Parts: sequence; C-alpha cells; structure tokens
Amino acid sequence: MKRLIQNARILTMDAQMRALDPGWILLEDDRIRDLGEMPGDPAALPPADESIDAERGIVLPGLINTHCHVSMMPFRGLGDDCPDRLRRFLFPLENEAMTEELVYRAARYGTGEMLLAGVTTFVDMYYFEHQVARACDEMGMRGILGETVIGQPTCDSRTPYGGLALAERFVKEWKGHPRIRPAVAPHATNTNSPEMLKKAKRLADEYDTLLTLHASEMDYELAYFRENFGKTPVEFLKALDLLGPRLLAAHCIHLTGDDIRLLAGSGTAVSHCIGSNTKAGKGVAPVKALLLAGVKTGLGTDGASSGNTLDLFTQFRLFASFHKTKNRDRSLFPASEIVALGTKGGAQALGMEREIGSLEPGKKADLILVETKSMNMFPCYDPYSALVYSANASNVEMTVADGEILVRDKKLVRAQEGKLRAQMEEEMGAFVRAAAKY
Repeated sequence: MKRLIQNARILTMDAQMRALDPGWILLEDDRIRDLGEMPGDPAALPPADESIDAERGIVLPGLINTHCHVSMMPFRGLGDDCPDRLRRFLFPLENEAMTEELVYRAARYGTGEMLLAGVTTFVDMYYFEHQVARACDEMGMRGILGETVIGQPTCDSRTPYGGLALAERFVKEWKGHPRIRPAVAPHATNTNSPEMLKKAKRLADEYDTLLTLHASEMDYELAYFRENFGKTPVEFLKALDLLGPRLLAAHCIHLTGDDIRLLAGSGTAVSHCIGSNTKAGKGVAPVKALLLAGVKTGLGTDGASSGNTLDLFTQFRLFASFHKTKNRDRSLFPASEIVALGTKGGAQALGMEREIGSLEPGKKADLILVETKSMNMFPCYDPYSALVYSANASNVEMTVADGEILVRDKKLVRAQEGKLRAQMEEEMGAFVRAAAKY
C-alpha cells in the first residue's frame, strides 16, 4: 500500500532539521519510501494508491511520550491539590479498587487520547501490564511497556516485589511483537531494595529490554539517600551499576553537577515531565544543563493522575514557559528545539532513533498531520512556533503509526471515542465508590 501526502509543510526533524515547504512524503506499507519538495507539475509526483492533500498543514514525526502510566485515567482530577497524594490515597486506592479489567479499559481510553493528540509511541509503567499491551495492540500504537516492580503489595501482586516475576512473564510473552516492546520497570530508587534494583537490571540485561524507573523526583527521596547512604539517588544508582544506555530515568528534577556528569558519562537517558513536576510544586529539572552535557532527553506526560493530560502539546507550552522563566532567558529553547525533544529526542532516549523520531526514507511510517485551518492556527509564520505556542491536540488531523492511519479527520479509526468512555465508565463503579473515602 502506497500513500502520498502532498502540499504539506514537512518538518523532517532529521540531523539537518530540513523543512520542505511545500513538500510531499510517500509511505509504502510501514515505511517511509521517499519525500521531497512539491514539483511545479503535480504529474511529477510519485504514483500512490491513495493521495492525501495536507492543505498546507504541518507534517512531522509522531510524538513520543517517554513516561506514562496510561491506565491511571480513572484518577484524573482526584486530589489534584492534595499534598503527598501518592501515599495518602493513590497507593491505597490502587490496591483497593484497581482491577485487571479496569486497567485494560483505561488503557484503551488513554491510548485513544494519545493518538488523537498525535502521540504514536509511549513508555508505560503500571500493573497488569499485559492488559496495557493488549489495549495498545488493539489500538495500533507503538508501546514500550513495563510491569511495575515495587516493595509493597499491589493490585496485581499481594506479595511485595511480586512484580519481578510478573515482569519476566510479560517480557517472554510480548518480546518480538512488531510494535510492542516489553520493558522492566522498578518503580523508584526508594521503593525498591538495592538487591531488587540489581535483580531488575539483570532481568533487563538478560532479555535486552529497556529499564525505566523514577529517580531524583521527591524531596524525601533525596533526604533518604543522603541520610542512609551519603549519596544522591543518581550516585546510588551508579554504585549499583544501574546507570547506562539501557536506563531511562524519569523526572530527574533534583540533580547536582556530579549527577549530570554521571548520567552523561554512562549514556543514561532522562524523561522530563514538566507538567506533572510543576503542578506538584516539585521543581524544574535542569534540562539546559542535561542537554549541554549530552544527556539524551525526551518529554513525558506522566499519568493522568499527575499531569491530567496525555497530550504533548501541553508539555511543549509548559516547557517553554517554565524553562525560559527559570533561566530568565526568552531566547532559550527556540520552538524548534522543543519540538525536537518531543520527536527525535524521545527516540534517542529510547534507543530507537534508527526507526522513529524523524521523517527519513527507510524509517518507520510514524507521522502526524496538524491542520492549520482552525482559528487558533492562523497566521502560521513559523510551523515550529505554531506547534509550541498555538496548537493543541484538537488540531491533529491525522495520526499514522507503523504505516496505518489511526486517526483520520480528527477521529479514531479503530475505535469510537464515546464507546471507549462508556466502557471505562462502566468498569469504574467500585473505583468511584472507593475514591469517595479518600
């Protein structure tokens, strides 16, 4: 199947940051076949089974969400301004009311939300992760999915650290899938014992998967490691031999200069979640210093309980506002650099830059079309600025993952939005009743 998208403002996000305006791109099955500038004679365009007129919309690589808990959709809006939500009611409510079926239905709903917002790849950490994989497969997304390993009873394991055995089973079941890559996901530096963190690393090494965890996120996390080990969380991970190209560390808000050098020297990648971090008042990660040091960095939304949205356009705007303000520099992080973090930066953080993250012949056909016809998108002098400062999820006209159109004319192709909501809501009864207590 060949699809030609023409008359577009194409942001390739390649090493030269080439923009084709107007341009065309040819997809063949699940790969990008070719792309170029529009010829004077439309007859000179390559032949295709389907031709799509982008009407001067912006075509760019599919967005990459490098940190998410997609099945936490039922938590959206609960206790938004409550201090210490994690231990006061998120953990208890998960154990009391999060079921395998609710994880599945919430994952379908959440992946639908991401596709409508132009996200084609996401990294997930949660429970009953085989149900997240099932939903992801049904919705057509590309997912790097990890079963949570944590030192306490959970909704899918009444035994602390039971997630490690579940993680191995999950990896065996899904490894080799064309779009779903299993990962190993120890929850955090301070919610796993040193021995369990090393076991999780050995499991990831054995099966050659991504290893991801929360790190340097909480004030009390830093105090715990300082008082008990005389180290920062990053130094602690270094001592355990967890740092390295396999590790994707989420948040990394509180970093010293030595921490940044350790991350850079080891090839460890970072997922920056500006929306959830600032909403919780935790701080702004030193992304400028990370990038200057050469640390591969992508953007993440976190779960809907923390950031309320799985939409990277929101992260683009928040990223610009907070980092410019923190550094008191309006010129810092031009819009093109922010879009790069949400595309090729995410691909580099996942070690997938040869497959996704930019529009180049031979790479996977993961791309989105953002229309510029809506009132909020006119005039469009600079497509990068339009994406960061003007656009929102409702401007995504089309989403393509692995060569398949999953959103067309702003509607999901594989599912109906209303049905996804009804199915999740139907399963939320016990959850809503339990939430009332908290």
